[in-house]
Amino acid sequence: MNISYTPYTFYFNFPGGTSRGVLTQKQSWFIKVSDSNNQDIFGIGEVSILPGLSPETPEKIEHKLNDICKNPHLFTNNTEDSLKGFPAVRFGLETALLDLKNSGNRILYPSEFTSGKKRITINGLVWMGEHETMLERIKEKIEQGFTCIKIKVGAIDFEQELSLLKYIRKEYSAQTLEIRVDANGAFTTENALERMSELAKFHVHSIEQPIKHGQWYAMAKLCSKTPLPIALDEELIGIEDTNRQMLMLNVIKPQYIVIKPSLIGGLVATDDWAQLATQLNIGWWVTSALEGNIGLNAIAQWTAVNGSNMPQGLGTGQVFSNNIQSPLEIRKKELWYSQNSGWDITGIV
Repeated sequence: MNISYTPYTFYFNFPGGTSRGVLTQKQSWFIKVSDSNNQDIFGIGEVSILPGLSPETPEKIEHKLNDICKNPHLFTNNTEDSLKGFPAVRFGLETALLDLKNSGNRILYPSEFTSGKKRITINGLVWMGEHETMLERIKEKIEQGFTCIKIKVGAIDFEQELSLLKYIRKEYSAQTLEIRVDANGAFTTENALERMSELAKFHVHSIEQPIKHGQWYAMAKLCSKTPLPIALDEELIGIEDTNRQMLMLNVIKPQYIVIKPSLIGGLVATDDWAQLATQLNIGWWVTSALEGNIGLNAIAQWTAVNGSNMPQGLGTGQVFSNNIQSPLEIRKKELWYSQNSGWDITGIV
């Protein structure tokens, strides 16, 4: 088996505001896997990280990718054990191997989604920004036809964020428009409950990661007292052992978990988390972690086969000015795999 990789920098169409700072570009790597006997057929996977959140650094990724290229047999038979601590690399290699296994045409999970017959309902993502900018983005998402929007909170004045929600609820009821908020750990253990009580007045569906991850007992207390459902997000990162995953969920008892394959170790790990959550009657949905269309394609195909009917967080394919051309299309509130568009992977393999 031959394995190679290509570094690639994605550039945002606009500054992406988060509670951890503003993103203007994002470093990724594309893994190419082919059979030594037929290199015309190959699989492609994407290694995608979020600075300050992913456990891997670019330097560590480059080093690990070089190891994989030199010794593919050590990593391809059991990606889970050989790539512990490298969730994004594992996701990239795992999906490249799946692509190759299915003839190297970017169809990892043949389904009604990839044949263009089924769609995935998604939420519209509203990035952090100045009050007026966020207001315009909210209006834009609603006009585009989204019935579920996700708003990043924690970057501007909290009263201004509440005023945005007030504006939305004046125009759209909870039955018409679902609102999810994502704090990315921006609240403190002291103010989280009070702030969530304020948010609940606007019939918010859920809040992702209200306080920083790693505070299990503080989060458990919030989940037991919260006036609105809590969804764990960053809390899942770095917990690769199944027993510890079960322990964390049993301790915290969240209402939901949000699964990001690139951050938790790939699609096999995604399946593990989803099964654990289902066993414990915890709701879940899948969200991309700002992958380009190669990574997003893999996540969407898995979700189409395995996911719930809840809106998924898979609408990030339009944030980059130099994304990879793909059949993925957003039509109003839905993600489709278009039969009229193809892949252009020039420059990444």
